[in-house]
Amino acid sequence: MIDDETQRLRSQLAMLKEEHRDLDDVIARLVEKAPFDQLQLQRLKKRKLMLKDEISYIEAQLHPDIIA
Repeated sequence: MIDDETQRLRSQLAMLKEEHRDLDDVIARLVEKAPFDQLQLQRLKKRKLMLKDEISYIEAQLHPDIIA
């Protein structure tokens, strides 16, 4: 059962990391265009930050920092 949960978290982590990388690409392409939509850029960056928080949370679950 623990292995199933670990596998599920790893799978979710991989998906989130991929989406995070994809957003990097989208943001870079958007900024390259001279007149770009500032609101859209802000929304993409906010989504990217939310993904980073989710990634950090899942990584903490997979690799807890146990202080003895």
